[in-house]
Amino acid sequence: MISWKNPDVGDRDLSMEDYRKLGVMDAMDAVLAISHAPKLHAVGYCLGGTLLSIAAAAMGRDGDERLASTSFLAAQVDFTEAGQLQLFINDSEVTLIEDMMEQQGYLSSDQMAGAFAMLRARDLIWAPIIQNYLLGKRSEPFDLMAWNADGTRMPARMHSEYLRKLILNNDLAEGRYRVDGKAIAVSDICAPIFAVGTEDDHVAPWRSVYKLHLFADTDVTFVLTSGGHNAGIVSEPGHRGRHFRIADTKATTPYRDPDEWLASNALEEGTWWKDFAIWLAARSGEPISLPQMGAKSGAYKALCDAPGIYVMQR
Repeated sequence: MISWKNPDVGDRDLSMEDYRKLGVMDAMDAVLAISHAPKLHAVGYCLGGTLLSIAAAAMGRDGDERLASTSFLAAQVDFTEAGQLQLFINDSEVTLIEDMMEQQGYLSSDQMAGAFAMLRARDLIWAPIIQNYLLGKRSEPFDLMAWNADGTRMPARMHSEYLRKLILNNDLAEGRYRVDGKAIAVSDICAPIFAVGTEDDHVAPWRSVYKLHLFADTDVTFVLTSGGHNAGIVSEPGHRGRHFRIADTKATTPYRDPDEWLASNALEEGTWWKDFAIWLAARSGEPISLPQMGAKSGAYKALCDAPGIYVMQR
């Protein structure tokens, strides 16, 4: 599980490529060196999933076979139907965001939270105002909202590249995104894929997430689960009211559009987490004891106890 530091003004020039190298590839090197495993399962959520797709595509292109599987949770590789977010993303709006970031070196967590709140204004802006201000009723706190309030920043260069290359220009889906000077394609991902979309996602609409089927050239297991961008993913066993659909699509199977897929797969009660565990186990070796950090870990030494000093960052 990787938690990146909260970038500050000194990180303004970190790029998407830096995040791929330092946030994905270096972490992969460390995990495999410590565990002595030949391969690993990689999971990416939201933008982390898009970043993982870039890393996995570059690995496939270059013959790097260290991925046993790739899983994408509420993550997009094509941004032509990115939902309500498109209302806020055009060339002039991105230029405005870039001007703001130029002054402070990053997009602040408040600015980012404000944009996402606008996507669900009824639930995240107006309902709290009515309850708290007009009716004088304080909302009971719960874990997911506390987590959601703990925002993060985005370094200026990386965020600008994400907005322009991926969302505005759709470079990844259209074969223009380059890693180490050479173009990559999602079809170069060799490992089997587990992808999850959520029914009420305002950030990554499930039909947009489903478009992965158009680009992948490997087996894809797709899940459509109840809930939104956060709650649909944090869907632990025993959570009341959860349901999902799941189906495997082999690399050789003809394409089905999302509505046909929806109609042909029955609703199942409960959470998709159990199916995910079974899917991973079927693609894994025999369980082994967790490695202890020590001499065999090489250059990777424990810096401190979990969860780490990053949680104290502002």
